[in-house]
Amino acid sequence: MKKLILSAIAIFGFAFFAQGQEIAKNALGLRFGDNDGFGAEISYQRGLSNNNRLELDLGWRNSKNVDAYKLVGTYQWVWHIDGGFNWYAGVGAGVGSWSYNHHGDKDSGTYFLAAGQIGIEYGFKEIPLMLSLDFRPEYYFGDGWGGDDFGPDIALGIRYKFN
Repeated sequence: MKKLILSAIAIFGFAFFAQGQEIAKNALGLRFGDNDGFGAEISYQRGLSNNNRLELDLGWRNSKNVDAYKLVGTYQWVWHIDGGFNWYAGVGAGVGSWSYNHHGDKDSGTYFLAAGQIGIEYGFKEIPLMLSLDFRPEYYFGDGWGGDDFGPDIALGIRYKFN
């Protein structure tokens, strides 16, 4: 019975980790979301291995009353689903700064954030394009942005893949 259980665990582990995956060595594009008014972010992904990568996202907001930026880095694990589909999950951290000026009412601050991320992506084989949809909850520490300590971020990503 022990051998059967160990064999089943070994087969499951091999199937889970030894999937034929193709993640891009590099991908650059935009991540369209609306987490606390930041809107689109410039997004860069760097493949570290067959199933791990680093993603860096830079978002900024420049309006009449508010100027802000946010830089978030996440380490991601990627699993192949089927065809060009992958799903991924990751953890990360970031830093940001904001300033507010409206009719003489001024305020500003900086903050750190911790983030998780989970999503699904599709990489086209015929063209070097990748589409993704993900959820990135962010927890803020410091002079919080928008008065909250939590920001849910759902975003659609479009990136150009290259080596």
